[in-house]
Amino acid sequence: MGEIIKVGMADLKICKSPDALTTLGLGSCVGIAVRDPVTKVGGLAHIMLPDSTRIRNNSNVPKFADTGIVELVNQLVANGASRARLVAKIAGGAQMFAFQNKTDLVRVGENNVFASKEKLKELKIPILAEDTGLNYGRTVIFYPETGDFVIKAVGKAETVI
Repeated sequence: MGEIIKVGMADLKICKSPDALTTLGLGSCVGIAVRDPVTKVGGLAHIMLPDSTRIRNNSNVPKFADTGIVELVNQLVANGASRARLVAKIAGGAQMFAFQNKTDLVRVGENNVFASKEKLKELKIPILAEDTGLNYGRTVIFYPETGDFVIKAVGKAETVI
């Protein structure tokens, strides 16, 4: 059994088997797990917002779906992953608060999921599974060796996608 590496909010990390990656508190944020099933190199990004071009202070690359996913892929390839073999799983993007008016401001989770899917599609990285939306937060653990993405939520059964 390897080490479990913590990924903070607006952060990303990569690791090689047998290590794993975890991130806590995915509310409206999205956890994007990407791996190469042959080299067993994997990475996890904890993105907070969909689009870096709409924010003035956007120097934190992993904070945004459009820049964080690209950086995650670049780091994976630099560490031996094949871009052509990369596959992804995503979790999070919850609607954490109930509002009458569904403006873009309160639909952050939905927008994060959409932006993440679009960027992965643009990069030709298939999404093998997802656990997104609804109204509860998630904690995830990603095992690049097997591709298992363990999802834990308060009051819910632990699932593996």
